[in-house]
Amino acid sequence: MGKGSLRFEITTASGDLPVAGAVIRVFDDGGAVLFEERSNSGGLASAVELAAPDKALSLEPGYTGDPYAKYNVTVTAPGFRAVEIRAVQIFDGESSVLPVVLEPSASVGTKSGPMVIEIPKNALQDNTPKNPDNEPTSTRVLREVIIPDFIRVHLGHPDNATAQTVRVRFIDYAKNVASSEIYPDWPKASLEANILAQLSLVLNRVYTEWYPTRGFNFNITNSTRVDQAYVHGRNIFDSVSVIVDRIFDHYIRRTGFKEPFYAEYCNGSTVSCPGMSQWGTVTLANQGLTPLEILKHYYPKDIEVATSNIFQNITESYPGYALRIGASGEYVRTMQIFLNRIRGDFPNIPAIAATNGIFGADTDAAVKEFQRTFNLTPDGVIGRATWNYISRIYVAVKRMAQLSSEGQRIGVGKTPPNVTIRQGARGENVVLLHFLLNTAAEFYAAVPYVVETGVFGAQTAESVRAFQREYGLTADGVVGPATWRALYDVYHSITGTVTIPPSNAEDYPC
Repeated sequence: MGKGSLRFEITTASGDLPVAGAVIRVFDDGGAVLFEERSNSGGLASAVELAAPDKALSLEPGYTGDPYAKYNVTVTAPGFRAVEIRAVQIFDGESSVLPVVLEPSASVGTKSGPMVIEIPKNALQDNTPKNPDNEPTSTRVLREVIIPDFIRVHLGHPDNATAQTVRVRFIDYAKNVASSEIYPDWPKASLEANILAQLSLVLNRVYTEWYPTRGFNFNITNSTRVDQAYVHGRNIFDSVSVIVDRIFDHYIRRTGFKEPFYAEYCNGSTVSCPGMSQWGTVTLANQGLTPLEILKHYYPKDIEVATSNIFQNITESYPGYALRIGASGEYVRTMQIFLNRIRGDFPNIPAIAATNGIFGADTDAAVKEFQRTFNLTPDGVIGRATWNYISRIYVAVKRMAQLSSEGQRIGVGKTPPNVTIRQGARGENVVLLHFLLNTAAEFYAAVPYVVETGVFGAQTAESVRAFQREYGLTADGVVGPATWRALYDVYHSITGTVTIPPSNAEDYPC
């Protein structure tokens, strides 16, 4: 027997706000408590070492058992819906993080009970053939290859209309897929080759708008029959996380083409396909092949690795070189201002006394704690991955502060409107509806954002239907008394539980 480690990140609002004081418990199969701790002000808890089967089992294609141990985890916090995660996977010699995103508790519909997440077996153990007929042939494509901030993932086959659709940050999606599709202790070249194929597959779906052109309101599914595995709420392995942080904007394409290559793959042991053999990548990596050489072994010889610098909703402003102790200038000052604003929501990050553009010891300490909080290598260096993470969290907490300010301006009150509105409506009640939907969308992954136009259009109707499905209401897209009451209940659950620091002038670089 070996050992692996598991640590915890307890957050809310799509992972952008920490939850302090959450009680975390780890249980074995018999229900015995192996670990109990409360999350700190940054939503973090200590790592726990847990027994796991010997590493050799995860390197053997013929092994039919589970090459990992399974544990159950519960997380509870006042004002939030309890979460139970079953069958958390622990590999020998591997560390992982369990990112638990809590939802503010509400007294309506299905959200009144605990959330139960069941982690299935790794997709390598799935003998279901993948469907080669799902290769994109759409003539509708985006103008450029975009790295989206969020994507919408349908948790089931495309034809399963009852399955939930959730909004997931793209980089978190990539880490989840890699943790669900392959074993984390494979050779690095094998891991990187697989991750490049996974990134290319999802970016192909986004670029070709494969599902939206067919009338679906999502970008990809988690059905391995047609797409690739994604397990909402599972633990993420450090070995794949480090690679994704470095190459999340990379993909493969054929020379002379802009389109991300549709990189079909299967396990290669119990299921074969025209594309890449996942187990075969291990053999080739052990022979010394590079990730690109491994990919060229399975795909056309003219493929190449490309990158995109077009990021949806966040403009990348990375200067092109790393910042560390001794650096100075406006780039450093921008990061200092961002970190001090983020500290308002993550008080575990130490303050930077003077945002003077000089990278000293206090900036180094703040960067290292930020990196620990967001599962990055805590080296105190602001490279591209850390720069983008700091920028993303800054934008997120600013957005929530502005949303909170807007709520004060609108004055939601306690009594819902006594009016029914539907598609085609305009005016103050639609403005209020948009505000309530977007507040819910910050904290509930199944509710889509809407553009606040003051017009009740098709996008608003779809967001209303998603909200209604989440709360056990008739999903007709019409906002009547029951839907208004649910929206108000959710809004007051959020504002009564979560404190969002206000924006101020110091948040902005001069």
